[in-house]
Amino acid sequence: MKKYNNRAIILASGAGARSGLKIPKQFALINGRTVLERGIDAFENHDGIDEIILVSAPQYLEKCKKIVSKNKYKKVIKIIPGGKTRQQSAYAGISEVENPRANILIHDAARPFVTARIITDCINALKKYKAAGTAVPSADTIIKINKNNTVESVLERGSLMRCQTPQAFKLEIIKKAHELALKNNLASVTDDCGLVLRFKLAPVYVVPGDDSNIKITYPADILTAQNICRARDKQK
Repeated sequence: MKKYNNRAIILASGAGARSGLKIPKQFALINGRTVLERGIDAFENHDGIDEIILVSAPQYLEKCKKIVSKNKYKKVIKIIPGGKTRQQSAYAGISEVENPRANILIHDAARPFVTARIITDCINALKKYKAAGTAVPSADTIIKINKNNTVESVLERGSLMRCQTPQAFKLEIIKKAHELALKNNLASVTDDCGLVLRFKLAPVYVVPGDDSNIKITYPADILTAQNICRARDKQK
């Protein structure tokens, strides 16, 4: 297998409290396969990805190991415990990458339908840029409210997009961003591109996402995911 030096870090350590499920949402079944499996599949089957680092909540490490073993994933080289926040989990995964010239793709396990095209576009973006995010246009008008829960302003929809993952980085850039966050006592930032921009380390290129690349968050998202699966099955 040709080496491209592209590592995927899949964050599967969230509790999924808003999903209404008794288990973390990454372990929910969608048409017979877990959300996590469907996410790993996309990177495992992509020719441009060399290795996968899976970040899990400590109490679910064994469950993740069983999933990896059952599927005989060859690219999952490490399964490590995450932290209490997404930021800590992302940094834990980043810290496991030793090659300073590596490209890093950070992906939320709760997004089971990332496409091969998105992964390819993220990898290609790093040929020119040091950081890239995935996003789709906002179909809704976005408003800004104040502390009294009244509208402060209506934002121009044409310049707004909804962020997705994966987000892609040169290792040196994203590692420096997380180290600066630690140094400045920033502990709850939920977006890696946001860290890069906060410390003005590099421009962030935007890769077109996909409306099917949903994040499982609420109970209704499971139903949406099942419908996406059915639609994809019909296309095969």
